[in-house]
This record gives sequence, structure tokens and C-alpha cells, in this order.
Amino acid sequence: MSSETGGEVERHPAGPPGPSALPRFLVLYAAMFASWGVASPFFPGLLQQDGLLPEALATVLAAGTAIRLLAGPLAAGLADRWRQAPAVLAALAGTAAVVGLAYLPARGLPILLLVAVCHSALLAPLTPIADALALGSARGPAGFEYGWVRGAGSAAFIAGTLVSGQFVDWDGLTTIVWQGAALLAITASVAWMVPNRVTGVRDLPASATSRNAFATLLRIPVFVRLMIVAALIGGSHAMHDSFEVIRWRSAGMTAAESSVLWSLSVAAEVVVFLLVGRRLLTRLGPGRAIALSAVAGTVRWCAAALTASFPVMAIVEPLHGLTFALLHLACMDTIARSVPVKLAATGQAFYATIALGATTCAMTLASGSLYAHWGAGAFWPMALMCALAAPLAFGIRPATIETTELEGAAADTAHA
Repeated sequence: MSSETGGEVERHPAGPPGPSALPRFLVLYAAMFASWGVASPFFPGLLQQDGLLPEALATVLAAGTAIRLLAGPLAAGLADRWRQAPAVLAALAGTAAVVGLAYLPARGLPILLLVAVCHSALLAPLTPIADALALGSARGPAGFEYGWVRGAGSAAFIAGTLVSGQFVDWDGLTTIVWQGAALLAITASVAWMVPNRVTGVRDLPASATSRNAFATLLRIPVFVRLMIVAALIGGSHAMHDSFEVIRWRSAGMTAAESSVLWSLSVAAEVVVFLLVGRRLLTRLGPGRAIALSAVAGTVRWCAAALTASFPVMAIVEPLHGLTFALLHLACMDTIARSVPVKLAATGQAFYATIALGATTCAMTLASGSLYAHWGAGAFWPMALMCALAAPLAFGIRPATIETTELEGAAADTAHA
């Protein structure tokens, strides 16, 4: 049976991932996502507290996103080439913990811009590399559902956000820096212990090397369509991530109320990742599942453009379970069924840092001017992006087969 890359697909058992694989991934994802949960809702506010106007704030956020376009694929490519993904993941997380502390003394646009670029460059590859490793263990005969570990990460994000909101009200925005650094240090410690396994389509053209890895990926039609649709839907979140909390607080919400709303959106992620996502994906298929995500995004951003009411936002924010979590599960499934195994981390990085990153960077940069001039009306372009993605999503049809190759059996044995 042919895969989307045109070669034969076989199952290559390299031994089960071992009974301890799931707990290790649960801890890894919990620490990694909690570090983002404590910081991401309030990071724009931290920059604003340091005196940045909306345009300058958007510049810092966009620059951090832009560097991901280079850093994510580069680090993931090294992980693929060296076949030492856990070690690369640990080194990046540990260094990010140290660099993140530089936000404490940093003041002014040039210094904050430098710190943001360096920190984002280190953070960018974490999720793609972790996802490639988690999918490798999850798809084995004695594996687990990828949604379990991603759901644990989302739950930890909620906990981090709720705790962070309380600390911000009590002791100020700088507390998010300390909390984020501590959790990244834990991430680095655990990353060394996860199994070194990846998954994907077995065959890879002999001419495909690290120099033309992207060209190889771009010759896979379903992968290209997936990247376009993911860019439109994922990039539409830029305005929300950059200015929604600022808008809520300007409307009179407290930091605690804002953290509750943010946590509701991530709680919906947990429900989709742990309970209903796999069922929806199996029932609808990846194309229709992504189309549903696009429709939910259209509704969500239209509501955001019309009101900042806490009750309305409490109803709308859980749509994040569809606009992000269901989209992500469908993308993971499609990538695992269409990308060569030797480019597993690179394919994940392309999705996370180029498809999503390039669009998010552009929309984040634009969001400063859009919000400064239009206020809430800046959410209308985000709704349009989702509306454009819906019809394109129906053409996403990956191979309907299992395409698993597990690598790193020796490394897994050593870790166990």
C-alpha cells in the first residue's frame, strides 16, 4: 500500500516503549506546558508594564515569533541528524530557563527585544521535538494515546495560569519570570529520561538529506495543504494571544478573572485531548475535523470583535478546544501518516515554526497597529482567516493506514 510519499509502508517493531514511558512523558509535558501557562497570558502585560506602547509590544512579540522560523527547524534538524532528540530537548530547556531570567533586569525596547529573541529561539523547538518523541512511543503496540500526554500538558497549563493569576494580583507581574524558569529547569531534568523514539513513513528518497529536507516535505501534497490550512487557523490566534488579556483588563476585569477565562479555553483543550478528540477525528476524518475547527474559529473571533463581556467570553473561550486542540490532533495524525520517519522532528518543526510561526509572526506584528487603530474590530480579520480555511480543509486526506516505525530501541532500554 502506498503512502503519500509514494513508497511502501511497513510496520517495523522495535520493541514496546516500556511501561514507564507514559509517566515520563506526562511529567515532561506537565512541566513544559506549566512553564508557558504561568507566563503567556501575562507576558504582554509585563512588556506593557516596562513602558512599551502597543506597536513596540507587538514588535517584541513578533520578533520572538520570527526567530522561531529559523531556530525551530534548525534544532529539530539537528535532533533528526544526531538521533539524540532527548539530549537536544534537555539542553534547550535548561538554557531557556537561564535566559528567561534576563527579563527581570531588562528595560527598554532594544534590551527586551534581544532577550525575547534569544528566549524564543530556545523555546521554539521544545514542542516539535517533544511531539516527535511522544508520537514515537504512543504509536507502538504497547503505547498510549498522544492526546493523553498533550492533555496532561494542557491541564498543567491551566494550573499554571490559575496560580500565576493569583501571584500576579498578590506580588506583581515579575513573578511569572521566576515561575517559568523553575518549570523549564524541571523540563530539562525530565527530558533526559524519555525514550528516544520517533514515528513516520518508513521510506525516504536516497537524495533527501538535511540540505533538501524541506524540499522533500514540500513534495508531499497532503502535507502542503495541511500547512496552508494550519497557518490560517493557527495564525488567527495571534490577536487573542497578544491583546485579549489587555483588552479584558481594560474593560475592568481583574487578573484573576482574566486567568479564569484563559483557563477555560485551555480546559476545553483538555476535554478534547483526553475525551472527545480521538472520537471526533475517527468519526470525521482529518479534513472535516479541521473544517470544524475553522468554523469554530470564525464564530469565536466574531464574538471577540463584538464584546468583552465576561459571561459571553466564558461561553466563547471554550471553543479553543476546537480551534486549537482538534486542529492539532488532526495535524499530528496527518503528519505521522505522511512524513518520512527520518524527517519526523523536521516535519513537526515545519508545522510548528514555519506554517504556524510565519503566519503568527505576520499577524502578531500587524496586531499592534490593528488593535491601536481598530480596537476590538481587529478580530474581524482573524475571523476571515478561519472562514477561508474551512473549504480548503476538506481536501486533506492522508493515507488511511498505520505508518509506524520506532527508532532508538537501545536508547529506550537504557532509559528504562
